[in-house]
Parts: sequence; structure tokens; C-alpha cells
Amino acid sequence: MADKNIKKRLARLKRKRRIRRKVFGTPEKPRLAVFKSAKHIYAQLVDDRNGKTITGVSTLSKELQDSIKEIHKKEGKVGVSKLIGKTIAERAKKLNIESVVFDRNGFIFHGRVKAVAEGAREGGLKF
Repeated sequence: MADKNIKKRLARLKRKRRIRRKVFGTPEKPRLAVFKSAKHIYAQLVDDRNGKTITGVSTLSKELQDSIKEIHKKEGKVGVSKLIGKTIAERAKKLNIESVVFDRNGFIFHGRVKAVAEGAREGGLKF
């Protein structure tokens, strides 16, 4: 059982390295990096040129706790992920960021990762 999980994790990390060779964030067009765990999802805007995280949001953010609980009851983790995408788009708009480069971090573009992307697009980000 553990061997199977190790193989899965190594395959994701291999995909991640392959993707990161091509995806690079700048101050004008940062990288929207998405990470998911079993319970939570994280999204952050990264400027790779300066090596800095511009802003980030996750299901652990204090200001979103009430709306996360409501959405989780109705729509589950996918609905919460869409909220995270919309929130990161709002924060990007406040920082005058219009477009980003999407980094799925080796995860398959499906389910929660896709929901973050859809939420960010609905929030007005272009990628």
C-alpha cells in the first residue's frame, strides 16, 4: 500500500518538474501555483524573477472561514476550490494584475484544480 502511494507521489513530482521547466512567473504576469492536500487547497501568485510570493489564499484563510463552511455543506470541496480561485482573482485585481501563468503543480487538470482555474477566470484573470 505504501509503495503505491510513494509511486504516485514521485510521478506527480516528475510531472511538476517537467511543467516548471516551461512555466515562469514575472512581476507583470505571475505564476498562479495551486497545491491541494486531502483537506485543503492553496493558491498563490509567485514572481519567479525575484523569488517572491506576491499573494496567496487557502482554505485556512481566516477571513473566508464562514463562507467556506457554507459552500462546503452545499457543493463540497470543488465549490470551495472555486471560491479560492475567485478570491485569488480579487486579490490580483487589487494589485493590478490582469493575467497569470497557471501552474497546476503536477496535479491533473480536473476536479478541484480545474475549479480553482474556473474561479480565477470568473474573477477576471486571464491565462
